[in-house]
Amino acid sequence: MPHSPERSARVEDLLARVAGGDQDAFSGIYDALSGTVMGLACRILRDAAQAEEVTQDVMVEVWRTAGRYDPDRGTAKAWVLTLAHRRAVDRVRSAQASADREQRSGVLEADRDFDEVAELVQDRDEQRRLYRCLAELARQQRVPLVLAYYRGLTYVEVADALSTPEGTVKSRMRAGLRQLRACLEDGP
Repeated sequence: MPHSPERSARVEDLLARVAGGDQDAFSGIYDALSGTVMGLACRILRDAAQAEEVTQDVMVEVWRTAGRYDPDRGTAKAWVLTLAHRRAVDRVRSAQASADREQRSGVLEADRDFDEVAELVQDRDEQRRLYRCLAELARQQRVPLVLAYYRGLTYVEVADALSTPEGTVKSRMRAGLRQLRACLEDGP
């Protein structure tokens, strides 16, 4: 039915009655506008099934919020189509945000390239070898090295902690480092 002032007044009258809870008036609004709402939603969403869902959502919203319609701000048809436009655009934005999240998630998972994983494996292997070689050192060499390199103590602090002269600590650490290097160079 072409746009006419009589039809517009009829839709506005129906909307006012819907605001009062008139189910027959709602049926009239649905018949008058659901096709137009569906067409608008289809143009925005480009998916008939989603457009049908949006149409149903909009018509339910019309039923629930008809009292919010203000005739001074536009026609009843324009108000309903504004609801439809917003709902359809929200659906597009939501779908886009979901796709973006999935894309980012996939990129983050794919970002760990082979080199990074290989480097991590190599680091862990070297760490295991280092621990094995440390375990092979005499206690007098291993303890000062662990205190200095893993706990961050200075020669003086290591000497104090072990109640050993600083020179002795340095000698034991040098000897321990030589043995560590030899062990690590020998391979697995």
